[in-house]
Amino acid sequence: MALDDGKVGKRGRGRRKGRATPKGRQYDDGALAEIRALLGDRPRRRDLLIEHLHLIQDAHGHLSARHLRALSEEMGLSMAEIWEVATFYDHFDPMREDDPVPPAVTIRVCDSLSCELAGAQALITALEEGADPAGMRVLRAPCMGRCDTAPVAEVGHFHVDHASADAVLDAAASGRTAPVIPDYEGLDAYRALGGYDALLDLRAGGDWEAVQAKVAESGLRGLGGAGFPSGKKWGFVRSNPGPRLMAVNGDEGEPGTFKDRFYLERVPHLALEGMLIAAWAVQAERVYFYMRDEYPAVLEILRREIAALERAGLIEPGYVELRRGAGAYICGEESAMIESIEGKRGLPRHRPPYVAQVGLFGRPTLVHNVETLHWVARIVREGPDVLSAHERNGRTGLRSYSVSGRVRSPGVHLLPSGSTITDIIEAAGGMAEGHVFKAYQPGGPSSGLLPATLDDVPLDFETFQEHGSFIGSGAVVVLSDKDSARAAALNMLRFFESESCGQCTPCRVGCEKAVKLMQAPRWDTDLLEDVCQAMADASICGLGQAAPNAIRLTIRHFTDETASAPPADNAATDQSLEGKS
Repeated sequence: MALDDGKVGKRGRGRRKGRATPKGRQYDDGALAEIRALLGDRPRRRDLLIEHLHLIQDAHGHLSARHLRALSEEMGLSMAEIWEVATFYDHFDPMREDDPVPPAVTIRVCDSLSCELAGAQALITALEEGADPAGMRVLRAPCMGRCDTAPVAEVGHFHVDHASADAVLDAAASGRTAPVIPDYEGLDAYRALGGYDALLDLRAGGDWEAVQAKVAESGLRGLGGAGFPSGKKWGFVRSNPGPRLMAVNGDEGEPGTFKDRFYLERVPHLALEGMLIAAWAVQAERVYFYMRDEYPAVLEILRREIAALERAGLIEPGYVELRRGAGAYICGEESAMIESIEGKRGLPRHRPPYVAQVGLFGRPTLVHNVETLHWVARIVREGPDVLSAHERNGRTGLRSYSVSGRVRSPGVHLLPSGSTITDIIEAAGGMAEGHVFKAYQPGGPSSGLLPATLDDVPLDFETFQEHGSFIGSGAVVVLSDKDSARAAALNMLRFFESESCGQCTPCRVGCEKAVKLMQAPRWDTDLLEDVCQAMADASICGLGQAAPNAIRLTIRHFTDETASAPPADNAATDQSLEGKS
């Protein structure tokens, strides 16, 4: 039968008409013009997707469906690819066609442990009651890396330290949404003191193996939390054929940690010179500096100082690419960070292969933490003794402890690596007025909660293994007799539940089930242990593997709280961290 014989078929009468447009959402010419104007002459590469989403979010306060469809057209990506990335990160607001546009001002209040101890719950309640919902929205947020000034709120990109509802609402009403850039040591001041002389000497004829040996002699280890000996990393990366790349992990998301921000807001060029020395050592073709979006002031400092390095001829234009995170704790895991730099969801990779073999864009990649690079620069300039000359309790080196909670002087305290929690509390001015030391996190929620009786353990790598904990990045949070250990543990698990990337079932479901079980008046410790074992054994990355620490250590050391119902006046809110004094 001819196709045009006019006979009636099952689907209708006569020849079917073709589509006027292709399948799927059609882009709007006006939206496409707006996207092109925003992107300007920036490349449309796939790995820049997150950077381009930031441009739209910053310009419009959300990601409308029409702009996402136009971005899809401009970058040659499917809407599914755009949407899965936009919905993965907390700092993006992707909208469907009929979704209401969010208010012009976003107020984020940190609800991690240090801020909870300082009254974040009351602050959130007051803001929700006092904010005009037509012009402001109040959101809970994980750690902003300002635990020393808790509680903290962020109005746009303006941080309100020691926040009160009045101060936050005043900032929002007056339009203070830009970050405050602190005074810091710029390139000229740094070079006047000999900065970058060591780098230039190495480039002129240095021996990378001699530098690696000097770093190894100092005892420097990865200060992002893993503690891998820094003196070995370069050799591993160089053993793989080039071209090679380097990534700086500035996604300091472990609640209670703020040491990287502390150094970058004061002496950014120490980390930048250390970065360039490490890049020289592994012959990195390019460097990617990944910085968390919660640090807008640091991002601006890095933009300025990387540009200053280019103007000074210390690096070629484009050699260092600054990449901006978008609110995902999981991107502190190195392979998840690499996925994010590539413009994807921050899902941890299965290993092996390790990133030193197959990292960014499939190339051998050196990954270092910000503080690690800070010390690389100092070791090269001052010698290995800058670390190795310090000894306490049989441990050598120095540690930057981020200290917060119930102490008089929260902040970053540089102490010998063998320091105990007693030493750290003393350096932080002692316990806050009216508080008696009860418990502490030695390394953020991943390390769990330890009792005050373990006050003689050096806070360093490996020293906590027999106690079921670890030091991690040195995020020390101190609790007192006025705080509830079980409520603190619940706060930690709620954080992990929220921040799980969802890739593996043991972590995704385990965190959710643990939170529900921990809200019971009495903990079912056998069932919780089953959940913990499954998470620790089968989770892909450290998030799911370490989350059980908060549960297990609380059961082990604070049985009086987990085996009985909380006090009646504390049961009204399962979010409260304050128990009976």
